[in-house]
Amino acid sequence: MMKAGVIQMTSCADPAHNMKTLQASLHQLSDQGVKLVLTPENALVFGSKRDYQRHAERLGHGPLQQQLAELAHRYDLWLVIGAFPIQNDNGLLSSTSLVFDNAGHLRGSYDKLHLFDVEVADAHGRYRESDYFAAGDQLSTVNTPFGCLGLSICYDLRFAPLYQALRAQGADVITVPAAFTRVTGQAHWEPLLRARAIETQCWIIAAGQCGDHSKGRQTWGHSMIIDPWGQVVTSLGTDPGVTWAELDLSVSESIRGKMPVLSHTRLQSQLK
Repeated sequence: MMKAGVIQMTSCADPAHNMKTLQASLHQLSDQGVKLVLTPENALVFGSKRDYQRHAERLGHGPLQQQLAELAHRYDLWLVIGAFPIQNDNGLLSSTSLVFDNAGHLRGSYDKLHLFDVEVADAHGRYRESDYFAAGDQLSTVNTPFGCLGLSICYDLRFAPLYQALRAQGADVITVPAAFTRVTGQAHWEPLLRARAIETQCWIIAAGQCGDHSKGRQTWGHSMIIDPWGQVVTSLGTDPGVTWAELDLSVSESIRGKMPVLSHTRLQSQLK
C-alpha cells in the first residue's frame, strides 16, 4: 500500500506565488504520510507565451527546478510536476512533466504529445498551445518504489492509444495533470478518466487547475484518484485543495488476472 496525493491549484503567471501554494500543499500531504504527489498542468507558470518564455529552464537545470527538487527531498516524497516550460536545445519550448524522487533527483520527464489547438464555447474561446510549445514525440514511463509510473498531460486524455501504449510498457499508475476548461471538463473529464482506468486496468491520478485565470480562462478542477476498476476513490470540487488515497497494486494484479485485456488485444497487430 502507498499513499498518493493530488494538489488542485488556481495557478497564475507568477512562479513565486505558485511555489508558496505548492509548498503549503506538500506540507499538508506529507503530514498524512503521502509518498507520491501530482500537481496540475502549469502548476508553477500559467500565463501567456511571454510568461512561459521568461521562466523556461533547461531540463534538469535552473532555480525553479532546484526549488522543486529541494521540496521533494524536504518532504521525503516523489513529486510529479504536471507540466513545466522546458527549453530544448533547438530553442523551442516543450510542456514537460518532471518526476523528482524523494532525494530530490530528477528521475524522468515527458514532453506533452498532443497540443490543445481547439475552439471552446467559453470566454477565452480560442486555444492554440502550438503557438507556445512544440509537441513531444515519445512516451515516458518511470520506475518507482510504487510501481511503474506512466506520464501523460491534459489533452492526451482524449487519445486512448497513448494510454494503451503506456500500459504495454508496464505502467501500473498513470498520471494525468491537467488544466481542463470548465466547459470541456464538465462534459468529459470524469468519463474520460474512468475510461482510461478501465481500459488500462491502471490506477489513474488526475490533478487539475481550478477557478478563474487571466484572459477569461476558467478551469474545471475536480481532481481525483481512480482505481483500476474505474471507481473514483477520492475527488475534489472546484476549489483549490488536496486529497489523497491509498493505492494497492494488488488490486490491479487481481483485475488483470481475472480479465487479461492486454494479452487479449488483437486489433493493433492487425492494423496495416
